[in-house]
Amino acid sequence: MRRLILLRHAKSDWPDGVADADRPLSPRGKEAAPKMAAYLAAEGLIPERALVSPARRTQETWDLVKPALGAVPEETVPQIYEAPVSRLLDVVHSIPDDVTTALMIGHNPGFQDLARLLSKPGEARRALTKKYPTAAVAVIDLAVDAWGKVEAGEGDVERFVTPKSLGHGEDE
Repeated sequence: MRRLILLRHAKSDWPDGVADADRPLSPRGKEAAPKMAAYLAAEGLIPERALVSPARRTQETWDLVKPALGAVPEETVPQIYEAPVSRLLDVVHSIPDDVTTALMIGHNPGFQDLARLLSKPGEARRALTKKYPTAAVAVIDLAVDAWGKVEAGEGDVERFVTPKSLGHGEDE
């Protein structure tokens, strides 16, 4: 069994003249990320590896999340930035098999598409299909013994949690 935790970056700012990859978190994002981190830690959702997009907003999200999770090996993965679902699936397939729980921090629409692609129908899948807001977390359980064997439609969405569902403002 493998567990994939997909965390969309927290709410970002849109400063004038700043390239997309360099956009920082907004004040609301800086507030939401540690709250989602506390949730992950309280629920025992601790990854053995974190794969993070190189974009500033994802790196800042990870910087605010990792203190709650302990010493998690991390890797900046350029392929996650602005990735279509096919490239994100390639990233999943490349996770080392000694890792049973992996955290990916990235962007929409790719993360919503990946969660939809991997998951079986159900209530949590319906929720993430409607909207995958910033700082939302999808936990997908995959009944495979190797990441390279992950296929479409075989994952169970164990949970889909948003800042709003935890009582932390509105989802965007």
